[in-house]
Amino acid sequence: MTHLQAAEQAARRAGNLLRENFHLKKEIDEAYHHDIKLALDRKSQDLITEVLLDTFPDHALYGEEGIAGNQDAAMQWIVDPIDGTVNYFYGIPHFCISIALQEREKKESVMGLIYDPMLDELWTVERGSEPCLNGNPISCSRRSALEESVLFVGCGKDKEAMATGLERFERASNRARKMRMMGSAALGMAYIATGRLDAYIESRISLWDVAAGILLVESGGGKVDLTPHPSMPDTWSVVATNGRIPIEEIL
Repeated sequence: MTHLQAAEQAARRAGNLLRENFHLKKEIDEAYHHDIKLALDRKSQDLITEVLLDTFPDHALYGEEGIAGNQDAAMQWIVDPIDGTVNYFYGIPHFCISIALQEREKKESVMGLIYDPMLDELWTVERGSEPCLNGNPISCSRRSALEESVLFVGCGKDKEAMATGLERFERASNRARKMRMMGSAALGMAYIATGRLDAYIESRISLWDVAAGILLVESGGGKVDLTPHPSMPDTWSVVATNGRIPIEEIL
């Protein structure tokens, strides 16, 4: 089984679990002011971990719900078992499963997969190949004017990140055709790779939010700037675009 085949099997198993439970009452593990952790986050990651590490037992796994496998391994899976948990909890069908495989020393993804189980949309890419949606080649949009663009601005979960996001949202609203706050970073990246969105900006994200999406966007002709936060470990800012619009005008 190839890396991509294993990732697809894992994503579809987890996707079945999430679909089956979408309209049912959810068990909350932790609740914060601006976030929720569900028991299904853990169950989804457990399913994904089982498939990936049974197939590649010498690999490491780093996910939102913890680590597993051989932490000295050269290859590491980056997993978000439910990206868009708050959407999922409130019955909003905009969430996904994100799986990437990285070379740990280079910190570069060699494979990325994002799966929306509600629409049965599967984005896949391998390094050096063109990205696909359900097996069909895709690419970023060719729009070059902000006035024609649709932008996704995320606001994070803390006061500073929210202030930054809202300032950017207001500034971009004066230029872009439409603005969106959608609740799933991974789907935002997938939508850029497909040409549905033209940019995604957020000042606080985790690697599992965007690891698969980075390779999708860049392979589809776009650009991604991922910058580590100066004082918050394992926290990043992201600016992803179709590679054409002048996003610096609104940052």
